[in-house]
Amino acid sequence: MRTRAQARNPGPSWGYRFITACDRALPEALFKPLRQLGSWAAVWLMPEQRRHSRQYLQRVLGRRPTSRDVFRHFHAFTEFIVLRLRVAHGAAQTARFADGAEDFAAFMAEGRPTLLGSMHLGHSDLLGFLFAGKTKHRIFMLRERRDNSEDVERLLERYRDCVSIIWANDGGNLPFVLKEAIDTGGSVAMKCDRLEFSARVESFDFLGARRPFPFTLYHLALIFDLPVLLSFGVPGPAGESVVHSSPRWQRDPNLTKAENLERAKAHFQAFLHRVESVLHEQPYQWFNFIPLPSGGR
Repeated sequence: MRTRAQARNPGPSWGYRFITACDRALPEALFKPLRQLGSWAAVWLMPEQRRHSRQYLQRVLGRRPTSRDVFRHFHAFTEFIVLRLRVAHGAAQTARFADGAEDFAAFMAEGRPTLLGSMHLGHSDLLGFLFAGKTKHRIFMLRERRDNSEDVERLLERYRDCVSIIWANDGGNLPFVLKEAIDTGGSVAMKCDRLEFSARVESFDFLGARRPFPFTLYHLALIFDLPVLLSFGVPGPAGESVVHSSPRWQRDPNLTKAENLERAKAHFQAFLHRVESVLHEQPYQWFNFIPLPSGGR
């Protein structure tokens, strides 16, 4: 059985190199239909992900998804992979703040150490890299190491002066490693939509049901007395990512731990409402081709 340390991204080991070679060699008029063909092939060859896509789309669309809906979901992810590889190889990508992201803009200007939460949604996987060079300190990203991740390796090479990775599945004392990163004055970024490696879980309203989500970020915020910012990015015009963010959450020293956690739950729930609102507008940008979390209280 494959262990967590041996996990790999779907597709052949040479897949990212093939995409990059095609992107360099082919005009867009030829490469675009090739990407569409590849997305249809993925729909056909990945029945488990196809089933989970249908489950999610049924919820977000409020109707039975068509085969074309599933294709659009897969193709949106294909297009993001291409974008991520382009940025990794030097392409320019700008970010624009949506309304309500003022606290995130302030974080960018201040460079204050912060705990950053995000999701596998739209352009979110690029945000840490796009912003890292503009902040006044290093960003440490908590990620799962996978065998075939040339895109991440290239991005790390391009942004090595301002981004470091903490590999969650490399073993060792993860809380100690996180403390070391925070002690350097950097910010720590982690995903808040998959339950792997999360010691703390809470349930929230999302897509018509109570669903469990990782909640470790807020417990770390209480331990280290750091603010929390949640954000995600979605496609804008060509060459632009639109960044949505929560207001800043900070521990209130006049409240008990339990009271602060209740405030934290309200903060995360409000963020999920924002996520859900954007997904109703751009339903194919949810890049979790796994079962929707269920069983929440």
